[in-house]
Amino acid sequence: MSSINYSEKIPNNVNLAEDRTLQRALEGWQPNFINWWDDVGPEGSTNYDVYLRTAVSVDPQGWAQFGHVKMRDYRWGIFLNPGDAERKIHFGDHMGEKAWQDVPGEHRANLRRIIVTQGDTEPASVEQQRHLGLTAPSMYDLRNLFQINVEEGRHLWAMVYLLHKHFGRDGREEAEALLERQSGDENNPRILGAFNEKTPDWLSFFMFTYFTDRDGKFQLSALAESAFDPLARTTKFMLTEEAHHMFVGESGVSRVIQRTCQVMNELKTDDPKKVREAGAIDLETIQRYLNFHYSVTIDLFGADQSSNAATFYSSGLKGRYEEGKRTDDHVLKNQTYKVLEVKDGQLLEKEVPMLNALNEVLRDDFIKDSVAGVGRWNKVIEKAGIPFRLTVPHKAFNRAIGALAGIRMSPDGRVVSESEWDAKKKDWLPTDEDRAFVASLMGRVVEPGKFANWIAPPVMGINRQPVDFEYVRFA
Repeated sequence: MSSINYSEKIPNNVNLAEDRTLQRALEGWQPNFINWWDDVGPEGSTNYDVYLRTAVSVDPQGWAQFGHVKMRDYRWGIFLNPGDAERKIHFGDHMGEKAWQDVPGEHRANLRRIIVTQGDTEPASVEQQRHLGLTAPSMYDLRNLFQINVEEGRHLWAMVYLLHKHFGRDGREEAEALLERQSGDENNPRILGAFNEKTPDWLSFFMFTYFTDRDGKFQLSALAESAFDPLARTTKFMLTEEAHHMFVGESGVSRVIQRTCQVMNELKTDDPKKVREAGAIDLETIQRYLNFHYSVTIDLFGADQSSNAATFYSSGLKGRYEEGKRTDDHVLKNQTYKVLEVKDGQLLEKEVPMLNALNEVLRDDFIKDSVAGVGRWNKVIEKAGIPFRLTVPHKAFNRAIGALAGIRMSPDGRVVSESEWDAKKKDWLPTDEDRAFVASLMGRVVEPGKFANWIAPPVMGINRQPVDFEYVRFA
């Protein structure tokens, strides 16, 4: 078990006290982080005591303790999974060699870019979710939002530690820049498009944590294979926390669906207008939100053919999802993979070198995982006896990156004309009216055990506490 020293200013399990220069640099960055949190972290929450989970070790059995704490005082820190001195690189051109403890000079720029891009997503999602606490549908949900926020803050710390320890002055400058960019800022936005979108309501938040945090799971899993051992160990621990974010998304959407089905059965109607008039979110609107968040998220995997992806893999910087469970040669020099392209208005598959298609491989793994969760949402609808099923749109729908960018594609996979797209878009993606309607439901409910009318209560509370436990104590 790798325990964490909480007596230090920056809790850690990396013997920070033994590296005084690094410790001073990180202690210098810490006040800037707190200022960032105060400026763009959860609005109006400074004096709340929140029932939060804090890591006490990186041991999978019992690595967290729960208690009320002010978020600003949360013990953010640096936690790496235990190391293995004998660990070998298990894919790419360096396969069989010893994993790297330091950054090889020739991979320095690429590794820094990977770490900065991952690091940039963490504060971005806190910024995107900044105002959500003001419209929480319950105290239970408010607490889950805050738990995600503090963990995204810790994931930022994880990347900043790597930048400070392994990248010298460049790393320190990049760490500062992570606090200077801001989600949606016209002049200095976040690096990836999805992290500049607004998260204006709780249905968006649940879809974001289901789909976009799932992208995080796949990206972190690919980095957990890295030949650069400190990055692999860091991301392995981050994955433990990421699981909770996806749970919040999946269970959140499930509870919205449950409540909608309940209203439909009570009113004996499948008319979206009547469902809305009863203060629930109709299934058609849920489908449009799903289409939007899914399509924006699969763009995060990058272009379907990428020489960078090939370089990252062959160099050992970034593996595939669950690399160790795959039965090929882990070098992929002579292998191919199918990607999509549009020719003469038709969608076609073509074979390309697998090394160049690794973004697509990861995207396809993500799609398989996403579809499974949507299937679980459909079981809720099925159980309610309602003949409606949510579907994941076609991979080419509403894409803005790669060979499929800008192609007009229906959710069911037909190439459509610009005029059909314009006519049907309102049926496929959330309209301004949809967003205004969902926003109109977002009234704050924070009395313990009470829930907004548009969402069902959870099956159980957090950490075996009752659902009506006082998860947040307001000052």
